[in-house]
Amino acid sequence: MGFTADDRARMSTPHPDLVAAIKARPFPDLTDGDTKASIPSIRHRRAAHLSRLRHLYPIPGPITTQVTETEHHVTVRDGTPIRVKIYVPKPDNSSNTTHQQPNPNPLIVMMHEGGWTFGDLTDEDLNSRLFARDLHAVCVSIEYRLAPEHPFPTGVNDCWDVIQWCARTASPDSAILPCEPERGFIVGGASAGGNLAAVMAQLSRDEGLTPPITGQYLCVPALLWVDVVPEAWKAEYISRFSNRDDPVLRFTPDGEDNLMEGLKPETASPLFSPLLHAELKGLAPAYLQVAGLDPLRDEGLLYERVLREEKGVPTRMDVYEGYGHMFWTNWPELSRSREFVRDTLEGVRWLLKM
Repeated sequence: MGFTADDRARMSTPHPDLVAAIKARPFPDLTDGDTKASIPSIRHRRAAHLSRLRHLYPIPGPITTQVTETEHHVTVRDGTPIRVKIYVPKPDNSSNTTHQQPNPNPLIVMMHEGGWTFGDLTDEDLNSRLFARDLHAVCVSIEYRLAPEHPFPTGVNDCWDVIQWCARTASPDSAILPCEPERGFIVGGASAGGNLAAVMAQLSRDEGLTPPITGQYLCVPALLWVDVVPEAWKAEYISRFSNRDDPVLRFTPDGEDNLMEGLKPETASPLFSPLLHAELKGLAPAYLQVAGLDPLRDEGLLYERVLREEKGVPTRMDVYEGYGHMFWTNWPELSRSREFVRDTLEGVRWLLKM
């Protein structure tokens, strides 16, 4: 689908429900007014902010009667143990199903948001519990290393090493990952996590991962950095500059992010800007969620269009006009936030049927 200037203007108009929610509970200043606040202190405040909201989530905590949660460590290429959280659906006790059900569980690997600098395993608890409970998927959430302590491409390498471990470890008889990736092997995440998921899908194809990634869930993803946008796409890449009302994600006037100073990415590399990969054909089907008020909106719209129209990749997309970056996690009480979670479930269900 093509989007006109009027379409984009409508998407960027804040929805009255969001405006009211922000007025009632503004997004907090994670620096606490300290312009020199340390990254660890911002991480702590961010985690505390989200923790105060989780009782409002559709699944506010562990669902121990339906999903088993455990933590493990995966050793990556430089010898570092990376923490992962694994969610395994329990057998349906209402029937005679056994641990190895007639249709083995698919595998979904999630990467959290946080601008490659913040975030932890708790950020993907809701989705992982949802997918395990309702899609009977075994889910793995990766706590990849963060900048500035670990600049680019450390986080990419951590995720790719864990993905390869998942491919080697998963089987219906596995005590750790009791699933069948051939039935479905999805990578997903939001924001920076959506960026990493897109990169993992590309690496899976390029490196011949066996079994391969079969679907990618890209939620409000960062896919093309502002300083490397090809001339042919600049007319479609305006939300970085025009979406100044987003309550969560704030870029500098030139569309940059001060966090990049610590991340030190190679912005033209497809490991950071996956839209710049030389070959986008043959990728796994993609489900995207895009927020109309989000500065990252247009790179999501652009990736979906290029994959579908130019490269023949099956796609599905939901657009949330008038809502901003990560709105459903920060204002979970909104009816649109509850719809967003339902859409997430149906979008990933679609990927598993592709």
